[in-house]
Amino acid sequence: QVQLVESGGGLVQAGGSLRLSCTASSVTASRYAMGWFRQAPGKVREFVAAVSWSGGSLVYADSVKGRFTISRDSAKNTVALQMNTLKPEDTAVYYCAAKILGTISSLREKTYLREDEYDYWGQGTQVTVSS
Repeated sequence: QVQLVESGGGLVQAGGSLRLSCTASSVTASRYAMGWFRQAPGKVREFVAAVSWSGGSLVYADSVKGRFTISRDSAKNTVALQMNTLKPEDTAVYYCAAKILGTISSLREKTYLREDEYDYWGQGTQVTVSS
């Protein structure tokens, strides 16, 4: 069983920055892809960013491209989301997710954008951007 714990959320003014972190525990093999999703009040959860097992492939939602950066440190089992130039519409609960890849090395560079592709989820961390 993999446990994901997010941290780093909070309240920030528009134009400010926050850095979210997600730590995965109970992961004996480090072959997993990671992603960040968010859910704003009254809206469905949406994809934000994803990183491959290798860390070499990164994908972003159009709404955050150029402002957010996803990165991972496999040695520490962590993935981060650096959020710059935040806007009020970025207000949401942010979730990290992990997809276990097993031993399939051909999936090294693959990223995943759909919720149903992920196996484990964190509890979420609130990000509020005031105008």
